[in-house]
Amino acid sequence: MPSPHGIHAIDTLFQKPAFCTAYLVVENGRGAFVDTGTRHSLPQHLAALEAAGLAPEDVDWVVLTHVHLDHAGGAGALMAVLPNARLVVHPRGARHMVDPSRLVAGATAVYGEEEIARSYGEVVPVPAERIVEAPDGHVVDLAGRALHCFDTPGHARHHLSVWDPASRSVFAGDAFGLSYREFDRADGTPWIVPTTSPVQFEPGPMIASIRRILGHRPGAIHLGHYGAVTDGERLGDLLVVQVERMAALAREAMQRPEAERAAWLQGALEDFYFEQLRAHDPAADRGAMRAQLAGDIVLNAQGLLIWAARAAEEGRT
Repeated sequence: MPSPHGIHAIDTLFQKPAFCTAYLVVENGRGAFVDTGTRHSLPQHLAALEAAGLAPEDVDWVVLTHVHLDHAGGAGALMAVLPNARLVVHPRGARHMVDPSRLVAGATAVYGEEEIARSYGEVVPVPAERIVEAPDGHVVDLAGRALHCFDTPGHARHHLSVWDPASRSVFAGDAFGLSYREFDRADGTPWIVPTTSPVQFEPGPMIASIRRILGHRPGAIHLGHYGAVTDGERLGDLLVVQVERMAALAREAMQRPEAERAAWLQGALEDFYFEQLRAHDPAADRGAMRAQLAGDIVLNAQGLLIWAARAAEEGRT
């Protein structure tokens, strides 16, 4: 359902319902998508347009928070059916939209060819002339509504977030963690956890980005996983604590034999997340948490170990 500010949340149906969100922002009969999901998400985007009373030619912009395939893999396919739209992306991510081969190869190295085909489908290039690079401070004009892009590295160096003064909200992609609705308390209070997936996680920039998002004093933060949260200050404080602890666990893992590091860190992360989740909701079930976060635990451990190894080589740990 749209908000009073013309913001429509789109369940991209990546992997399962209520897991990954994109958004449609409508202003004066014109539209902008924020993130695209995968190629498989194209029907959901077209349905969102129809529900909002718009046609594909009414879309002026497709804004990507970052180019990871669960959020941007469908950009080329979506742009192909939006004749008037331009694609807005961080300067570090623009080349991957023109030629997504390295992006696909990197994801394939993590997930494998079968999973890429099943979950993402073909990743279609975007013509270079339709791409607008958005450095820090870039403003997208949506029919007179200003959408302010700002750098939010930490999850990825090519990550931007979007401040929308009209709704006093931020579209944060993965820069402000993951808040799956399964972990909401009975009263609707959400929980959150950082995402440190490979290969560009950096704790210092991630914490700085969290604080920069909160610096706008947003009434809502629209997440890539999943939907909007409104108590940003509490969740931001929780994220900072978690990032610091996760980095410490990664450094501890590096003191163990290399063959043991991944398994040890995955177990330590599961213990830590359950401790945090029980503090949020004493009725939380460990098995249910494990079922929801199993993939994130594996990916977060991978990203943490890549960061810790790189930091150790550079003499920062």
